[in-house]
Amino acid sequence: MRSHLAARSARLVLAAAAVTALAATATACGPEDIEDAGSSAAPSSVASAGSDNSSSDSPSTGGSNAGGSTDKKTDSGAKTGSGSGSGDGEKSGYGQSCGTNDLEFTVTSESQAGGYYLVTAKAKSGITCYLDTNTPTVSFGSGADGVASPVGQGGEDPMKLTGSAVAYTGISPKTTNTDDGKEFENVIIATTEDDPNPAELKLPEPANVDKPIVTNWATNRAEAIPVIV
Repeated sequence: MRSHLAARSARLVLAAAAVTALAATATACGPEDIEDAGSSAAPSSVASAGSDNSSSDSPSTGGSNAGGSTDKKTDSGAKTGSGSGSGDGEKSGYGQSCGTNDLEFTVTSESQAGGYYLVTAKAKSGITCYLDTNTPTVSFGSGADGVASPVGQGGEDPMKLTGSAVAYTGISPKTTNTDDGKEFENVIIATTEDDPNPAELKLPEPANVDKPIVTNWATNRAEAIPVIV
């Protein structure tokens, strides 16, 4: 009886040992298998995500570069505008004395005082200048007898010309009562005697010139009617 119980106890001990060993084996294998499975699955997921990210990053990067390029062009345009704009054009000639080539001239034929030519001077677009000399230099041809003498009428010093502001001077080509004189189709005018760029203006009709006279510049055209005092 005692030997039978001992044998049964031995079998129970062996069975328990076998269960314990099996449990230990299952415990040891389970986590490793899970980790192996996880490690084998993880690279596939990361690669897939990386592929998605790289494909989505490319357009984003390209868009960023394109945006940068657009910004640079915009800045360049703004600077160019600032440079092609208004600054240099409006300041050109500001505060300087008017040279003849800074001005635009028109000539009209007037009937007062026996007939004379009214010259209107206006600053060219973008120019601001001052007529520092009251009397223009006027001549018909290159000879000394064609130079107009100033009569001292009108005159403002200095006269600012810009935008729509204008100045007037009157030229009488003949002040004598004789038949003498020379005929000219043009008149030469300059703001100063030493102006290197005098303007040659076409007259409305040919003028008989003999001892011509010229008024000072004036803002009032009534002061530009030349008369001998």
